[in-house]
Amino acid sequence: MITEPHDQLRLDPSGPVLITGGYGTVGAEIARILGVDTPTLLTGRNPDRGEALAAEVGGEVRAWDLADPAPFRAGVRAVISSVNDPEDRVLIAAAAAGVPYVDITRWTGRLHRAVTVAALHRPVAPVLLSSAWMGGVSSLVASALAEELGGAEQVEIAVRWDMADRAGADSVEFMDRLGVAFEVVDGGRRRLASPMTESRTVRIDGTPVRVARIDTPEQFTLPLTLGTATAATRIGFSSPAATRALLALRGTGFFRWAGGERWAPARRALLHSPGDGGTARLRVDVTHGGRTRTATVTDPLGQHHLTAVGAVVGLRRVLGTDGSPAPRGVVFPEQHPDPARAVELLTAHGVGLSFDGTDGVVTGHGRAGTRAAA
Repeated sequence: MITEPHDQLRLDPSGPVLITGGYGTVGAEIARILGVDTPTLLTGRNPDRGEALAAEVGGEVRAWDLADPAPFRAGVRAVISSVNDPEDRVLIAAAAAGVPYVDITRWTGRLHRAVTVAALHRPVAPVLLSSAWMGGVSSLVASALAEELGGAEQVEIAVRWDMADRAGADSVEFMDRLGVAFEVVDGGRRRLASPMTESRTVRIDGTPVRVARIDTPEQFTLPLTLGTATAATRIGFSSPAATRALLALRGTGFFRWAGGERWAPARRALLHSPGDGGTARLRVDVTHGGRTRTATVTDPLGQHHLTAVGAVVGLRRVLGTDGSPAPRGVVFPEQHPDPARAVELLTAHGVGLSFDGTDGVVTGHGRAGTRAAA
């Protein structure tokens, strides 16, 4: 028996876009990108903290503490979930109401659960689970390259984490998974991989970066959606010393014996930074039929901005305002019917892309691509 949601959302096509965690590090950036032209409803535990932002973007702020059982009710156009939703309250309420939904916050295990929860509620509105690295950006770029190549036998993603960048608490929650083995597809076979292993050095935007395996949702979804036989995501840090330290800590077993809630602040403090800002960088390599295409993604406004851009592109996807009809039911970012156009939307928000060393936008179906205006 499926329990009816105690939160009540209502589809209102002229209503605001609900952003849970709407005045957090990423949520606030989403609200600013949407701006005054898109009405927004920002929610969180302490609405007083969001009043200035709501005034800035012409939105509304209300309390919705996902740990508090008090029901929440609102009429909204769509939902962007930018804060962890451990009991799937936001997802269930949106699916039950037929409200388009975008989620950018789940690690792989919680993504599995979300797919199950959504399937049980049989949503008629789109449910876009866009938790691939940086709001689905890595998967969108991989899909655009795969379209050019005619497939994606192998996808390799390498991330350079800028230690000077701003990062919210949820942004570094992957630190809690560094002691847990995860399933990957390698050469068409499933196996377990350990976090911060299988390290290698790659060049990201011209800089050599040592990177190691990390558990991310695209390693689960790309083999299902693109038929990828090998999918690997690795992370490294702008500080080589930080990379060496994390690799050394992993070797001591720290992330296994310090895996409980008691040690969560210590784990996350290793990377959590309220800093002045840095540049987000990642590299995507797609190989098919003996050919490889490489894309480098850079965002001078940082990883929180890049994640927010991914969320806004996802919002346009579920609303059908990106030039393609809105999907139905559960989808992932790489299932975009025109990924080259989605990549162009990234550049329209100031995200830099280069392909095989040449600036520009991936061409799709023979269409010439040019960099969109920022």
